[in-house]
Amino acid sequence: MTTTTETSPVLPLPARAATLLTGLGAVATAASALMSWTWTSEFPGDLTYFGSPAGLQWLAVTAGLLTLVLLLATQGVPGLRWAAPARSNNAVLLAATGAFAVGWFSIIAISVDLGGLANLEPGGWVLGAGSLLTLAGALGLPLDRRTDVTLRILDRRLFLLVPVALVIWFGAHAVPEDKPVAPVLTAIAGGLAIGAAAVVAVQLGHLLHHWLRLGNVSRPLPTARELPSWIEVLLIVAAFAVGLFAITFGIDTEYGELFTAYLLLAATVVPAITKSGLLPRLRALTVKNRSVTTGAAFAAAASFPFTQTSDQYTSVAANILIFATVALGLNIVVGLAGLLDLGYVAFLGVGAYAAALVSGSPASPIHVQFPFWAAMLTGAVVSMVFGVLIGAPTLRLRGDYLAIVTLGFGEIFRITMLNLNGTTGPKITNGSNGIPRIPDLEILGFNLGKPHTVLGVELGRFSNYYLLMLVVTALVVLVFARVGDSRIGRAWVAIREDETAAEAMGINGFRLKLLAFALGACLAGLAGTVQAHVSYTVTPDQYTFAEALPPNSAFLLAAVILGGMGTISGPLAGATLLFLVPKKLEFLSDYQLLAFGIALIVLMRVRPEGLIPNRRRQLEFHEAAIPAQTSGDPVALTKAGA
Repeated sequence: MTTTTETSPVLPLPARAATLLTGLGAVATAASALMSWTWTSEFPGDLTYFGSPAGLQWLAVTAGLLTLVLLLATQGVPGLRWAAPARSNNAVLLAATGAFAVGWFSIIAISVDLGGLANLEPGGWVLGAGSLLTLAGALGLPLDRRTDVTLRILDRRLFLLVPVALVIWFGAHAVPEDKPVAPVLTAIAGGLAIGAAAVVAVQLGHLLHHWLRLGNVSRPLPTARELPSWIEVLLIVAAFAVGLFAITFGIDTEYGELFTAYLLLAATVVPAITKSGLLPRLRALTVKNRSVTTGAAFAAAASFPFTQTSDQYTSVAANILIFATVALGLNIVVGLAGLLDLGYVAFLGVGAYAAALVSGSPASPIHVQFPFWAAMLTGAVVSMVFGVLIGAPTLRLRGDYLAIVTLGFGEIFRITMLNLNGTTGPKITNGSNGIPRIPDLEILGFNLGKPHTVLGVELGRFSNYYLLMLVVTALVVLVFARVGDSRIGRAWVAIREDETAAEAMGINGFRLKLLAFALGACLAGLAGTVQAHVSYTVTPDQYTFAEALPPNSAFLLAAVILGGMGTISGPLAGATLLFLVPKKLEFLSDYQLLAFGIALIVLMRVRPEGLIPNRRRQLEFHEAAIPAQTSGDPVALTKAGA
């Protein structure tokens, strides 16, 4: 099934008027950051200064300037054509949407925190008007649109949540606060309100999709001009430098409002530069220079601790790498082999406990202290052995049955660690107290627990562990890439797509699934050995199926699916988001997990293939949306030929 497309505006505006309106709005949005947005410094970030942008104002500058650059590039302005080689106004619309989202989110946040629109200064009003003009003008540009989109209506019973939520909300506020039932009613009312808001938001999304009818018009990018190799290297390095700055900005955000606006902007900027053709062209450049790209990526990641003045955020980055490494190991099991594992975090725990027992902790009953390399090998090997022991009797199961067994293994591991306390079982793990006071690692006389000065920058404890974990992550990425491209990796993919057909072609399904299980467990155990030393203490409650913060089995599986199964960059991106978002949304308090769950549902509804999917998986979900091919083109691409 194919769809036909056209190029037309959403709002009936003359092309020149729409272009002028978009440009003026973008300039006003960026210029508003040079003015005061509010009169008091009580709002986070202190937006009271003139000529000195701070916090949210920097995001407004970025959104406004990006929209302006893409607009001028699509108009063919000399010197800027490189920014939009596809010449698609859809990129301008996405950037304008980001400017509108950042602008009006900032206005709403200021009004809610300070108590009304009266707290806005002229800069805030300029921001609101400028971002609105930008979006209106972009909707008047000639856009790539589908000729027809069917309007989808949700199940009407879901809309009953709206009046029910209103009734419960007003009822909860009518009950005096000193009554025992008041907190319960407030929690129920909040949950129903968020659920009702999600239903309304999804339906509004369907209405907006039906109105906009945005689509893709197949335009081959113009042939890129041949550049000297040293310029290509500089462009790749510059791209990774910009990426490092953007990621560092997100990790270093100090309050929830700034991080939320950052997410809103990122969610529109990345699609915008993709639609503009800039990201595909950069991707082609990185494919051409793979070795340079790998080196630049590693150098950019290694540079992160040198951008920090304290260990406050390097601790977050180190834990993100641990989470991402375990997610990559799970990606072998779920993404390549197609085995649904709901107890994978237990292998992380096995590696952590094994390393803690042999690393010289005073609470360890073994009373030995292995060197760094031996402790890491111990954690990895023990986890791999457990993977084989658990996988051998269970991997003949498929689908939901395998998922239930692995879920049971995860709980059995946690309960066993609780019971090995000297009372209900042998004294090995100290029960709920865990194994504390795990010594810091020492590698070739380099103690990772002490600050060290490198290139004039003092690196603290978490910076040292971040760099160590970066090496471990690079090793796991190398293993994943090599295995995924090998005969074994292709056999895993065949088993994932159709195990019966794969076995009919001579593939030993059980042996290869057991190999995937063992390798995934080994990689998780490797990350667990570092986690044990980073956290000083290993306790059973760190390795549950679901918890408010990662790592846990539910979040690990979500990271793989959200990021993109079967890819390398997908789980890395998914793990980063899933670790940062709950941590930065702590201001939502009791509704943190509920809001996070609703956001995941909406994201999976909008992009079920993941943030960074491979081509095959993308076609599985969007084959019906492939634009119609003209008679002179080759046969339309399907997932069978992807």
